[in-house]
Amino acid sequence: AQLLESPDYGEVVCRYGTSQGYYPLIEAIRSDFNQRYGLTLSDRQILITPGSQALYFLAANAFGGRTPAGQLKNIVLPLSPDYTGYGGICLVPEALKAYAPTLEIAEANHRFKYRPNFDQLHFDDTTGCVIFSRPCNPTGNVLNPAEVQQIADLAAPFNIPVLIDSAYGPPYPSLNYTDAAPILGKTIVHCLSLSKAGLPGERVGIAIGDEQIIQTLEAFQTNICIHSGRYGQAIAAHAIQSGALAEISVNIIRPYYQAKLAILQTALDQSMPAALPWFLHRAEGAIFAWLWLRDLPISDRQLYQQLKQVGVLVVPGYSFFPGLQDDWDHKHQCLRISLTATDSEITTAMQRLSEVVASVYQRAGSANRIAFEPRTIPSGSLP
Repeated sequence: AQLLESPDYGEVVCRYGTSQGYYPLIEAIRSDFNQRYGLTLSDRQILITPGSQALYFLAANAFGGRTPAGQLKNIVLPLSPDYTGYGGICLVPEALKAYAPTLEIAEANHRFKYRPNFDQLHFDDTTGCVIFSRPCNPTGNVLNPAEVQQIADLAAPFNIPVLIDSAYGPPYPSLNYTDAAPILGKTIVHCLSLSKAGLPGERVGIAIGDEQIIQTLEAFQTNICIHSGRYGQAIAAHAIQSGALAEISVNIIRPYYQAKLAILQTALDQSMPAALPWFLHRAEGAIFAWLWLRDLPISDRQLYQQLKQVGVLVVPGYSFFPGLQDDWDHKHQCLRISLTATDSEITTAMQRLSEVVASVYQRAGSANRIAFEPRTIPSGSLP
């Protein structure tokens, strides 16, 4: 309403703008990040794109794919599983390369966590760029600052851009349940999306990084779409400048999904048989839960079909391993569970899921001696 009544309305509707983005939005982001994180960003270090998916397409094809000389430049995903959308961002599909993680497993609590396998992770002059989400879609994983810095340090000698997809991170929408403060550096590009902060239709993506990298992405964007829609940028500029977007993110959006996550965890802990090899990824952010069913007797897609028959909709995990060529059984043993349902729906769904999973193991003869009693883990023992 304020935008409609302001003189800025005529400047953002039905008009061209600069490819870098709507200046009041750029200034609002620069000022907010400098004040919030003690940075010294300049305006030229910020680019607005038509959504973050478009941003990764720009990066993958500006820095990855085939060079004019025919050399293949890889787009590296250092920690698989990761966002399924990365699978379609490069015009040269074979350029996408992912690395399998190491797993930290808490058997007693039925929890686990992925970590980068730095013994295997490798960059060289055939690496075009690096991309990973933090917090991660689908797992909710958050790489800690030391892990992020180690990835950046491996990339630095080759001047490889490292894009950190912070679509669920702070300061908006702040869907992180552990420290996930932005980490910037010479080759690091911090990327945001306002979709999960209430502006999905406006398609506003944000890249913050070294001026030279930003200029490369801006030039590519100029040739593709000129610029992001200015109306959505103007709405975002006001929301950021006023402080409302960050406040809503921390005080409304984050607690809402944290509460949903707690309900899901409790429902699984009480419903899943203790002797089954099920593991929930440590909850560190995003709006999903990631369930691993070790030694699952059927595929994740087959389990999806069985769950659908009892009214439970999940996403089979196989699609979240783009670029990973390893023949790894784990890729077909996971499910992504959304936290967007009502409290009662989440509880009921997890009870039904537990029944279906237990029957799958039992029918396969993998659980002949399993006692199928509900159980409760004391809250203090959860990682």
